[in-house]
Amino acid sequence: MLRPIARIKAALNGGRPPGAHPALPCTPAELAAAARAAVAAGAEAVHLHPRRAGGPDGGESLDAADVGAAVAAVRQTCPSTPVGVTTGLWISDGDVPGRQRAVADWAGLPPYRRPDFASVNVSEPGFTALVGTLQELGVAVEAGVWSIDDADALSIAADLPRVLVEIMSPSSDPVAILARLDEVGVRGERLLHGEGELCWPMVALAGRLGLPTRIGLEDTLTGPDGAPVADNAALVRLALSVWASG
Repeated sequence: MLRPIARIKAALNGGRPPGAHPALPCTPAELAAAARAAVAAGAEAVHLHPRRAGGPDGGESLDAADVGAAVAAVRQTCPSTPVGVTTGLWISDGDVPGRQRAVADWAGLPPYRRPDFASVNVSEPGFTALVGTLQELGVAVEAGVWSIDDADALSIAADLPRVLVEIMSPSSDPVAILARLDEVGVRGERLLHGEGELCWPMVALAGRLGLPTRIGLEDTLTGPDGAPVADNAALVRLALSVWASG
């Protein structure tokens, strides 16, 4: 059972390259420290993109060893906080069967090293099969919905525990997407967030709608006033204020 989020999930790093921000966490130890600080600031769950161990560029990884190391490190510092990871298809360079195999290999991870949840983008090929594999692993699925078309497509998997309404473009209408999810009978918690310049408007809108949201260095490197932020914990504190004031 995926624990509901009342207000804020922290997205610690995303696909940003090492050095994109002084506090961007990449290694398991850095992710653990960032998660601990974000949770202390008020985050109720953390989402992270594991990185290749020993890789020269700190690139994202779906390999079981890398996923397990990142999850275990965060669990050690935040034992009661749900930990989620990405399954972005770009990490396997668009190789759908390769991604499927990599995630299936998580079956070899002990429960302590296995994520509580994973996000899967509805628009990416292989969505249905990947959802099935994650469910077999006991990993809850967050469905990433970017558009009305995604909402329509998700109607075939209407019982997922959480839907991420992810606003990436000014042309996307979050209220229309949320309404469409209801119209096609998709159940589960809704979490609304944006990226880049849309990040803070979506945090405020989520607050007005009474929906949880997401914040972190994955989504933005600046506060609502455009000033650089110190770290993920600072973003969580700012987001809680914006969310509450709507």
